[in-house]
Amino acid sequence: MRRIIIIIITIRRRIVVEAAAAAAAAVVVVVVVVVVVVVVVVAVVVVVVVIVAGAAVVVVVVIIIIIIVVVVVVVVVEDVVVVVVVVVVVVVVVVVEVIVAVAAVVVVVVIITII
Repeated sequence: MRRIIIIIITIRRRIVVEAAAAAAAAVVVVVVVVVVVVVVVVAVVVVVVVIVAGAAVVVVVVIIIIIIVVVVVVVVVEDVVVVVVVVVVVVVVVVVEVIVAVAAVVVVVVIITII
């Protein structure tokens, strides 16, 4: 009888651990999807702002957006792994946004020069 009880407890623990791992994986997926959507939106905003206002404004806008995203993720998700993943993704986004901003400025300058 004791063995049966021990087996049942062991199975319950495994189920709980597996459920927690699945939940953590789901949270990571959701956070990554949200970050990707934010990246796409920010990329569009960056191009529009570069064309309208110039690269200096873009840097400020991107920094503000990054701070907001990181703060929201840290507050909502208290998992260290998820926060690290988001910070890495955000750093990559910053690099990409700076490249996009510079490229957009170059394109605008070339178009103005041609005209």
